Amino acid sequence: MRALKILIIEDEPKVADFLLQGLLEHGYLPQVAYDGQIGRSMIYGQDYDLYIIDINLPYLNGYELCKIIRQRNEHVPILMLTALGTTEDKLTGFEVGADDYLVKPFEFRELLARIKALLKRGHMSERSGSIIKIADLEINQDAKTVRRNAKKIDLTPKEYALLLYLAQHQGRVISRVDIADKIWDIHFDTGTNVIDVYVNFLRKKVDRDFEPKLIHTMIGMGYVLKVDEEV
Repeated sequence: MRALKILIIEDEPKVADFLLQGLLEHGYLPQVAYDGQIGRSMIYGQDYDLYIIDINLPYLNGYELCKIIRQRNEHVPILMLTALGTTEDKLTGFEVGADDYLVKPFEFRELLARIKALLKRGHMSERSGSIIKIADLEINQDAKTVRRNAKKIDLTPKEYALLLYLAQHQGRVISRVDIADKIWDIHFDTGTNVIDVYVNFLRKKVDRDFEPKLIHTMIGMGYVLKVDEEV
């Protein structure tokens, strides 16, 4: 099995070197870009299996780099690593295509767990090769596309992951704790509304202009994806 390539885009030399050495010790092939401009050149120069990107970077910030990566590859895992930890910051990162978000300071073992989860999730999605259909909703796990009534629906990677998870458990009520663990790889923080915000994003794209409604809130319990008449 080949070693996986990871690009670290981080302008703090101590943090970058810490990540570089730690990932090398765990069998990865990491490379470092110390500013956004160098990072952009390396993104265009070759393909990587995963990206770790700081947000506050010279020349080009992490959000812009994330957009560039997504234009080239919709599915490669992106982990945002930053000191910005508000809900708004996280939502911005997810909206431009980040898959996960780790706030500084952090323990390396937590970073390693996030990396393994992201790489495993991507690998499982590649192998699934199946189509999920619920009413007129169709999710193609090979192409990672979503259609409703034959109309293509554009989702961010995090929106897609959330919809797919709900669809894979259609008819089952999924708690916020479960969603936080499986989709964000975090322990649920009762003070954040990130999950509710993302469910609303999905509703606007998947349900608002279509019938029957598929995404439902079970008050005090969580969310369920199923045909409206079954509720």
